[in-house]
Amino acid sequence: MEYVRLGSSGLKVSRICLGMMSYGDPAWREWLLDEEAAEPFVRRAAEAGITFFDTADVYSTGVSETITGNLLRTVFGQREDYVLATKVHGQMGPGANDRGLSRKHILAGIDASLRRLGVDYVDLYQIHRYDPETPIEETMQALDDVVRSGKARYIGASSMWAWQFAKAQVTGPTRFVAMQNHYNLAYREEEREMIPLCLDQGVGVIPWSPLARGLLAGSRGRGGQRNTVRSKSDPFGDSLYSEADFDVVDQLTAVASARGVPPAQVALAWLLHKPGVTAPIIGATKLHHIDDAVAAVDIDLSPEEMKQLEEPYRPHAVVGHD
Repeated sequence: MEYVRLGSSGLKVSRICLGMMSYGDPAWREWLLDEEAAEPFVRRAAEAGITFFDTADVYSTGVSETITGNLLRTVFGQREDYVLATKVHGQMGPGANDRGLSRKHILAGIDASLRRLGVDYVDLYQIHRYDPETPIEETMQALDDVVRSGKARYIGASSMWAWQFAKAQVTGPTRFVAMQNHYNLAYREEEREMIPLCLDQGVGVIPWSPLARGLLAGSRGRGGQRNTVRSKSDPFGDSLYSEADFDVVDQLTAVASARGVPPAQVALAWLLHKPGVTAPIIGATKLHHIDDAVAAVDIDLSPEEMKQLEEPYRPHAVVGHD
């Protein structure tokens, strides 16, 4: 495993981040794994050198954070041996102030997340989306207070328009060190504005859905074929990709076949070659998902292979910013 700085910060993270949304309450999403089933995945990740873990308060409405905290304590023991990230924004209760990025919700949210995680601080506290109903000055001041209180070491953001992220960055006083955005071989719209902005500002890019919700690993086929439990019950995923994206999948399959490796490894390797990308956030519901991600770190794609992978791409409507 390789370890790199998260953007221009001093924080070192593994080049693969394990996303913990897959571990929670199956009543929330039928493909989720409970705590007992999730433990082997965290152990396999730790054995492979993964030290970076990402969750959110809204995943299974808090259950994912509880599982994440329990398993990281069990597997690692020492708090300083791993980097823990969570997010705030989503609806966490019935009240009008139980969501969003107001000062009230952020300060309540960090305390609730810390209780569920069973830790004194998180390494990276991220806003899950932009909140147009709250002045950005209020949000950034509240995040600064979270950092100054010692409850978070750094702050980050997730999918939003580049102008919104730029506005937040100049508002401060504490600046974001990471952008968790939608970016993969089948969805590259972030290359237009967000990633150049992150490169300019020294912000690390930690893409979500690096395998396009399994599309790049064979979860879907042409003509509407669904090959996994998740793909059969994923209306959001249905809205993200189209038949044209299977031209990208075909080239990915060709490059992977020539190398004798699974397509998932090549898709992740492509991301790891892209400017600004620190660590893709992978989901894993089978142990080989972790093995493929770790193997991708050592794959050195040639310029010709990169061109072959990128050539079939067609522009998409921008999604995931609401």
